[in-house]
Amino acid sequence: MCYSAKVWADYRLYTRKFGARIDIHEFVRLFEQRAAGAKILLPREVTEIFKLDPRTPEERHCRELILRHEADEATRTEELLFEQRRRLADAERTLTSKTTMKAANDQRVATNKIASALEKLADLKRPARAEPEGRIYPGWHAPVMTMDRSGDYLISPQRYRCRPEGKPAFYDEKYPGTYNARRDSLGGYWKGQFGSSHAIVMASAFFENVKRHRLEARDLADGEREENVVLRFAPDNGQLMIVACLWSRWTGAGEGDLLSFAAITDEPPPEVAAAGHDRCIIPIQPAHLPDWLATGAPLTDYEAILDDRERPFYAHLLAA
Repeated sequence: MCYSAKVWADYRLYTRKFGARIDIHEFVRLFEQRAAGAKILLPREVTEIFKLDPRTPEERHCRELILRHEADEATRTEELLFEQRRRLADAERTLTSKTTMKAANDQRVATNKIASALEKLADLKRPARAEPEGRIYPGWHAPVMTMDRSGDYLISPQRYRCRPEGKPAFYDEKYPGTYNARRDSLGGYWKGQFGSSHAIVMASAFFENVKRHRLEARDLADGEREENVVLRFAPDNGQLMIVACLWSRWTGAGEGDLLSFAAITDEPPPEVAAAGHDRCIIPIQPAHLPDWLATGAPLTDYEAILDDRERPFYAHLLAA
C-alpha cells in the first residue's frame, strides 16, 4: 500500500503543466474549517503558496485564515509548554526526596511533550518558504486534479483517505486502509467511483513499510522479532508519476462536504517485490490522461489504461 508520498503541493504547477484551474472555493472552505478548529492536516508547503504570493481576493482570504490558524496553534502550544514545564518541575522536586512511579512517569512524559512543543513552535515561527512538493500521509489533504462536467481540469484539496459517497462516516475507522484502492476491488468496494470519478496526483516518490528480513531476503532468525523499516521508492530516471486515483464528494446530514481520494494500487513490479513490498501505485501514460479523467466510458477502457501504465524502474533507499 502507498503509505505516504511526495506530491505536488503547489497547485500552480498543475495550472502551468495542464492548464488546470483552481477550485478556490474548496480551498477557502478547507481553511475556514481548519481555522474554526477542525483537525485538518496538510503539508505546510500547501499553505506557503498562499502565504507568500496571494494573487486574488480569495487567495488573500486564504492567507488570513492560515495566519489565524497558525497564531491559534502557537498560543495553544505555548500554553501546553507552560503546563508541561510545571509538570516536569513538580516531578523533579518529588524525585529529589523519593522515587515514585508517578513522578518518574511525569518526568518522562513532560520531557517528551516539551521537546515536541518546542519543535512545533520553531516550525510555526520559521520563515515561509515555498516548495513545489510536500509529503502526505493517510488522512492528510493535498491538491488533486479531476475533470469537471465541461471537460476542464480542476484542482481541489482532498483528503488522502477516500470516504465513498453514500458510505457512513464511521467507515473511516472501520476501513482505515481506504487511502489506497486495490485494483482487484475496483468492481466491488470501489464500484461507485471506478468509471465515474477519477483523479490524479503528481508524485515524485512513494514510501512503504516493509519488514527488514524481507528487505534483506532472509528468514527471521530464531528468537528474532520482526522489525519495520520505511523505504522510499522513486523512478530511477527522476521522472514524475501521474498517479491514477479515485475520488468522491461525500455529504452527510448536518455536515460539510468531504472531498477525498485514494491511489489505485496493483501487484508490484519485481524490484518492489524484491524489496519486501506487495503493492504498488499505478502511474498512467501522459497520453491517457484526458481519457482517464473523462469518466463515463466502458470500464474496459479504463482497465486498458491501467494495463498500459508507465513502467519505470523503482530505485529504493531507507527513508530518513
